[in-house]
Amino acid sequence: MKLGAFSISLSVKDIHASKAFYENLGFTAFAGDITKNYVIMKNEQALIGLFQGMFANNILTFNPGWDDNAQNLEQFDDVRAIQQQLRSKGVTLVAEADESTSGPASLMLTDPDGNMIYVDQHR
Repeated sequence: MKLGAFSISLSVKDIHASKAFYENLGFTAFAGDITKNYVIMKNEQALIGLFQGMFANNILTFNPGWDDNAQNLEQFDDVRAIQQQLRSKGVTLVAEADESTSGPASLMLTDPDGNMIYVDQHR
């Protein structure tokens, strides 16, 4: 199962303070729009999304079809195929992709400790 690029999406209280903090750790703004309360920070292959007021808890995020520079991969596992594999293993999904569609879609699940995992395919 190829899940694509990995990042952690952090629910932050103050987007500007968080951005400055991660800049001090060597991260730079990579994508997003701070005026819309989200920014994606990058340090080499490490990606951290900072999100203010968008969700309650931190989320582990995977992007099938993208590498760690948000560039399209030639070959990748479609989120619907990933969903079918997870279901076949008895994994409970919190949100599912519509398998009658193609292109962008997502699914969500939680690990045994309640950590949210978001598989978000953009293409």
